[in-house]
Amino acid sequence: MKIIVTGGAGFIGGNFVHYMLKNHPNYEITCVDCLTYAGNLETLKNVMDFPNFSFWQIDIIDRVKVNELFAKVQPDIVINFAAESHVDRSIESPEVFLNTNIIGTSVLMDACLKHAKVGKNKENGIRFHQVSTDEVYGDLPLDRPDLMFTEKTPIHTSSPYSASKASADLLVQAYYRTFKLPITISRCSNNYGAYHFPEKLIPLMIVKALNDEPLPVYGTGENVRDWLYVEDHCSAIDAIIHNGKIGEVYNVGGHNEMTNIDIVKVILKELNKGEELITFVEDRKGHDLRYAIDPTKISNELGWLPQTKFDDGIKMTIKWYLENRWWWEPLRKV
Repeated sequence: MKIIVTGGAGFIGGNFVHYMLKNHPNYEITCVDCLTYAGNLETLKNVMDFPNFSFWQIDIIDRVKVNELFAKVQPDIVINFAAESHVDRSIESPEVFLNTNIIGTSVLMDACLKHAKVGKNKENGIRFHQVSTDEVYGDLPLDRPDLMFTEKTPIHTSSPYSASKASADLLVQAYYRTFKLPITISRCSNNYGAYHFPEKLIPLMIVKALNDEPLPVYGTGENVRDWLYVEDHCSAIDAIIHNGKIGEVYNVGGHNEMTNIDIVKVILKELNKGEELITFVEDRKGHDLRYAIDPTKISNELGWLPQTKFDDGIKMTIKWYLENRWWWEPLRKV
């Protein structure tokens, strides 16, 4: 099987490349990334010499180069991780997010249609999987722990980032309806693990604590997120691309809700650092209160469940950052 992985030098995409080469050693994996600040070739250095792996530096909004790639690779599946994903940056520069997350997605799907291999599989086309986010659903109230996002939850976005991802999701579904493009969509909760650019909550807190720097926490830190270990997310996408039903959306959650302040305190405890490093800062504009994913559908239909308990996952993550300063220290200057 030939798979194009876009955004494969980023956090989740890079972990997925490693996961697939380990678990499907006979697959041909082509990684695409334009290497913005969050794309790092160092993430892929251990697989660069693999005979069934190749890397192309391409911006997915470049229609000419994307079509050259498809003509060369002739993929069976395209998995789209490529996205601008930091909410704060989307508030500062929405246009960048609209271009990559919406236009880039349409360019990739147009290429799937143009280069479709009729008769290659029962859907008669190149399979397209869109990696999305629970943020398209908006947020949930803090006083209703019984409520969770399901695949039927209406889209209700809060930031330019989430709006761009929701727009891409709707476009993917439109291509399925209009052009019969064989698609699936997954919407995940917050990921954590190795190779995470140090601007997101967990890696930011780890690297700042290691350097005894103030740890900035928005508002009172009571916002709740559901945390999913990145390798569990990779296994979920693996299950979807092999056994998921065409046209369907699958929510991927970690069954691990925690407040931001509790996450920070766990990290400080693991690193034997004092809580006096915590510094509360002005809250983010439009800050969502709570995310909670219900993964019942993917569990019932595909037999997937998260395998990593948060206590174990956060220890593995902290250990990785302790042992791989060479990877993240240069990124602090970006």
